[in-house]
Amino acid sequence: MSDPLNPWLSRPTTPPPTEAAPIAAVPDTFGPVAPQRGIPAPDRVDQLPIYDRNTTAALWWVGAHGGAGESTLAALMPGSQAAGHSWPRTASTTPARTVLVARSDARGLRAAQAAMRQWAAGLVPSVEVLGLVVMADAPGRLPRSLRDLMQVVSGGVPRTWSVPWVDAWRVGEPPALSSSPREAQRLVDELTAILGAAGTSN
Repeated sequence: MSDPLNPWLSRPTTPPPTEAAPIAAVPDTFGPVAPQRGIPAPDRVDQLPIYDRNTTAALWWVGAHGGAGESTLAALMPGSQAAGHSWPRTASTTPARTVLVARSDARGLRAAQAAMRQWAAGLVPSVEVLGLVVMADAPGRLPRSLRDLMQVVSGGVPRTWSVPWVDAWRVGEPPALSSSPREAQRLVDELTAILGAAGTSN
């Protein structure tokens, strides 16, 4: 009787099963997904302009202020475009899918809050806001006051993502998803899942 565990006996070898790459699930929403009644609009000077766009994109990154990082994120996600510091208005009959982008300092978070109030007040019917990306403005942990402000601001959008400080981006290295922190990779994966779910429901 042969021992099936005898290492000297030849056994048929079968390659290990290949595991399919996990598909990111559509993240839950924790804030409003549409404008609401009674939201006061920010002062006009604090509102982002609305510009017509001749191109189409699966996703638009809207910087709430200068240096927010929307161009960096556009480079990480094919099919997306940086809208600069303005809301896009396209010729499509469906609202443009957008994600706000802001730095994690007080100026950036307050600019994001003003942009969200502009959207929440119903002043930007040309867009659908999927969430907010907070890009680290410096290495290390946020001070308590900024963490508290970020929590307040996050309550005004459906979802919030955080991307940590990346030294390579600061010195001008081209952004690449393969070398980005896992938070950036998760952001792209989840947004891809959101856009895919929206496409199948249309």
